[in-house]
Amino acid sequence: MNAFTSKTNSRFDPSQRQDKTRTLVVANSNIRQPSSFSPVDRRMAMRLGVKRLFDIVASVSALTVLAPFFLAIALFIKLDDGGPVFFRQIRWGLNGRKIMVFKFRSMRAEDCDPSGIQQTVKGDSRMTSIGAVLRRTNIDELPQLFNVLVGEMSLVGPRCHAINMRAAGRLYEELVPDYHQRHIMRPGITGLAQTRGWRGPTARPLQARARIACDIYYVRNFSLLLDLKILLKTLVIELRGGTGF
Repeated sequence: MNAFTSKTNSRFDPSQRQDKTRTLVVANSNIRQPSSFSPVDRRMAMRLGVKRLFDIVASVSALTVLAPFFLAIALFIKLDDGGPVFFRQIRWGLNGRKIMVFKFRSMRAEDCDPSGIQQTVKGDSRMTSIGAVLRRTNIDELPQLFNVLVGEMSLVGPRCHAINMRAAGRLYEELVPDYHQRHIMRPGITGLAQTRGWRGPTARPLQARARIACDIYYVRNFSLLLDLKILLKTLVIELRGGTGF
């Protein structure tokens, strides 16, 4: 059976969508909001304005060019198991606000985890046939271009985490006291931590702290040149086969 073959014995049951919605609400009922965020100065505001303009132009251009590709992917996902095209999850956004992030669904609908507690691992048994291809190439992340367009995300920034995301079995904010400093800027589709190899499941506290250290470094040293370097390095990584799984 190839990646584009329909599984007649695992068709999606529409009633599962209501169950997943209830799970999403319950899992995020204990959301912790950061206490406060300092305002940015005028110079930084100008840089962020240019960054936002670039995000708008780039996301509009990408969505226009990729529209037929998105339709083809949606068709393959539907043919694969008949479930919903998108996976949605509540995550941390700018200044600790909650945003709804969209991805192409890569796992069986009944096994998706909206809470963000269960991390994806290499060779995850929950993956669908087409989903394995989407994750390996990171194509599953492309719907976040819509989040970029509406201003909830940026092309570059700390990767947005699910509210209940854990590392070594503990919440990130429990492991890293300065965790919420990463939310001073919009979350990104790609970021400094990802280009330095800190992505995927975090089974050890050291991995979590290293990832957040990269995020906070980016926030404190943000520049348009740094964004350009991260984008170019991300492109090189993807052209070499990517690091998704």
